[in-house]
Amino acid sequence: MKQIFFIDLDNTIYFTKPNEKQLMGGLYQFLDEQHLGITAEQYQAAKSEMLRTPFLKVAEKYGFRKEAMENIIDYLNSRSVTEPLKPSDDYHFIKALKGRKFIVTAGFYKQQTSKVKMLGIAADFEEICVVDVSISNKKEAFQKLIDQHQFKTDDILIIGDDATSEIKFGLELGIETFLLDPENRYPNAETTHKGTTLSSLKSAAGQ
Repeated sequence: MKQIFFIDLDNTIYFTKPNEKQLMGGLYQFLDEQHLGITAEQYQAAKSEMLRTPFLKVAEKYGFRKEAMENIIDYLNSRSVTEPLKPSDDYHFIKALKGRKFIVTAGFYKQQTSKVKMLGIAADFEEICVVDVSISNKKEAFQKLIDQHQFKTDDILIIGDDATSEIKFGLELGIETFLLDPENRYPNAETTHKGTTLSSLKSAAGQ
């Protein structure tokens, strides 16, 4: 039975698309004022990816101008989400898990922790770990939690929506994973468990 859970935040605990206005409105407005050095089509594609992928990864992929990035990072470091967010309809499956729960999320610290506050779920978790993808990754964050708490990998289940991030890194560490993939974005992904919803999460955890 799994009794320790490392859980992704964005598009796992809640979905970004229904909360786009609260999450991205101010950022889109700020980006509109920057000279990013990309085409209008690339900008629209980048905005779409920002709902699913850490901003720094999107900026690197599309080649945002270095000068613009300095302004944007200053903005993002100081930015908080200040309007209520709604957890997913499946969040009760996460809440029902028995054991120790940790949020492991990539992004900017103030922004990610304010999301947890606006979701009203902080009390459900032992710790919120925010990974700065410019200097680290979730694999290192998972290992740090394991070392810090002397966890056994057999006791852990990693839950998330990104087969190329938390799921991949979890498997590399010998940890079982649950991939939430409601849109079948990763039909051939390696993962221990998979679902279009979280309804089988209890079974995957052996509870």
